[in-house]
Amino acid sequence: MNDGTTSAPDVDVVVVGAGVTGLYAVHRLRGLGLRVRGFERGDDVGGVWFWNRYPGARCDVESVDYSYSFDEELQQEWDWSEKYAAQPEILRYLGHVADRFGLRGAYSFGTSVRSAELDEERLLWTVRTDRGETVTARFCVFALGCLSATHAPAIPGMADFAGTTHHTGAWPHEGVDFTGLRVGVLGTGSSGIQAVPLIAGQAAHLTVFQRSANYSVPAGNRPLDDAERARQKAGYAERRRLSRLSGGGSPHAAHPARTFEVPEEERRAAFEERWRLGGVLYSKTFPDQLTDRAANAAARAFWEEKVRAMVDDPAVADLLVPVDHPIGTKRIVTDSGYYATFNRPDVRLVGLRENPVERIEARGVRLADGTLVELDALVLATGFDAMTGAVDRIEVRGRGGRPLKEAWAAGPRTYLGLGTDGFPNLFHLAGAGSPSVMANVVLCAEQHVDWLAGCLRHLEAHGHRAIEAREEAVDGWVAECRDRAAATLFMEADSWYLGANIPGRPRVFMPFVGGLGVYGEIIAEVAEAGYEGFDLIG
Repeated sequence: MNDGTTSAPDVDVVVVGAGVTGLYAVHRLRGLGLRVRGFERGDDVGGVWFWNRYPGARCDVESVDYSYSFDEELQQEWDWSEKYAAQPEILRYLGHVADRFGLRGAYSFGTSVRSAELDEERLLWTVRTDRGETVTARFCVFALGCLSATHAPAIPGMADFAGTTHHTGAWPHEGVDFTGLRVGVLGTGSSGIQAVPLIAGQAAHLTVFQRSANYSVPAGNRPLDDAERARQKAGYAERRRLSRLSGGGSPHAAHPARTFEVPEEERRAAFEERWRLGGVLYSKTFPDQLTDRAANAAARAFWEEKVRAMVDDPAVADLLVPVDHPIGTKRIVTDSGYYATFNRPDVRLVGLRENPVERIEARGVRLADGTLVELDALVLATGFDAMTGAVDRIEVRGRGGRPLKEAWAAGPRTYLGLGTDGFPNLFHLAGAGSPSVMANVVLCAEQHVDWLAGCLRHLEAHGHRAIEAREEAVDGWVAECRDRAAATLFMEADSWYLGANIPGRPRVFMPFVGGLGVYGEIIAEVAEAGYEGFDLIG
C-alpha cells in the first residue's frame, strides 16, 4: 500500500497482541496484501489464555461459539472435547489457528511495545519495544485484550509474606502443587470462583477471603461426543447467523415476553432452563432482567433459592449471597462445584466486609479483629485493570505530542470503540466503547477486524493517507455509551466495567451495552455512509 510519501514506512501495519483479536487481525490484513508486523509480550500466541493457567481456568462461552467463524474448513476440522473448554484446550486451538494460517512468523514474541508516537507530518507511527527495536508503520492496531493487565491490591506487608504468592492472571506455566499446604485465595471474581474447588482438592486447608460475593451459576459442563459435534458442525451457518444478531454473541435468545407478562409457572420454567444451560446465559433469561428492578429481583430470588440449597451452613450461605448489586450487573461467573466446596470441613470462608484484611505478615494474613490466618501459599485472584489497563502501559502520543493517557484522563474516549480524535490511523479493537467484554469476544474480534479491513480497502481505493475520528463524533459516542448504560441496572454495581476495582480510576462505564447485533448494524451504517464521523485525510 503506497503511503504517498517519499520515505516509506518499515511496514504497513503494526499489530500489538497475539490473542484472539490480534491473530485474526494479522491474518485478515495480510490477506489484503499489507505488510504486517506483530508484537506480543508473551512467549507465544494466546493472549489471556497464555497467561491465565490457574487451576480451573475455563471459558464461560460454549466452545462451539468461542471459536472463529471466518474459515469453514477450520470450523469443520476442529473438535472441541467439552461444552465449556478449559484453558489448555483453548490455547491448543489458538496455536492450531496460528500454525494453520502461518501467523507466528509475523510476530516478535517476548516483546513489549513501550511507545507509539505519531509523526504528524508524514502520518506514520513509530513503535518502540523493550528490546530496543524501532518500527515505523502507517497504521497501528491495538489488540491488547480487555483483561490482560493484572491488578494486585496494595495491602500493607505483602512483601513480608514468607510463603509463595501467585496471581491467577500470571500463573506459572509449570503449575503449582498445593498438596498438604495451607492456602489462602484472596478474591472471588471469576478466577477465584473457578480456582477454589480445584485448590481445595489439593490443599490441606483452604481459606477463601471474600470482599464482595458474586453471582455464579454452575456450568453444567460435560464432554461432547462425536454425534453432538457432528450436529453442531452441520448447524454452524444458522448458529453463527443467530449469534451475530444477538446481544451476547451466542444463538440463545431471551424469552420473548417480559418477566411478569407470563404466569409464575412459566417464569420459573424459563429460569430453570437457563440454569440448566449454565453460566452467564442466566443473566438474559428475560429481556427486561437488566433494566427492571422487579424483574431482576425475580431472577435473583430464583438464583438464591438454588444456591442456598447447595450450601449446608446457612451462615456461610448468607456470606455467599450478594447484597450489593443486582444480578447480572457484574458478569455472572460460570463455575464447577464452587458452592459445594464450602461444605468441606477443610475450607473456610472469611467475609472481608465484616472483618477486613489489616496486613500481610510473614506467617499469613492478619485480620482487623486480630486473627492471624496462617498460610503457606497465597493466591491473588484479584483480577485486572480492565479495559484500559493494557493501553495505559504503552506511551502513546498523537497530534502535538499529546499523550493518550491525557486524552483519556476522564475515561476512554473513542468513536465506535475504534478511533480517537487526535490519533489518526490508530485503531483499538474489541476494547472500550464496543461490546467486547459484554459478548463473545471471538465474534467481537471478527466484527472489528472485518470492519477495519473494509476501512483500509476504502482508504486505498480513494487515495487517502489516513482516517481520524472527529472530536464531535467521539463526544457523541461517549454520550451514547453512557446513556445506554444509564438506562440499565449496570450502574448500580461497583464493577470493573466502571473501573471501580482500581483506586483513583474515574467511574465511567466502558463497554457498549447495546449488544453485538445492534453494534454491528451501527458500524456497518457508518462505513456505508463513507465513514461518517471520521475525517479521511489526503
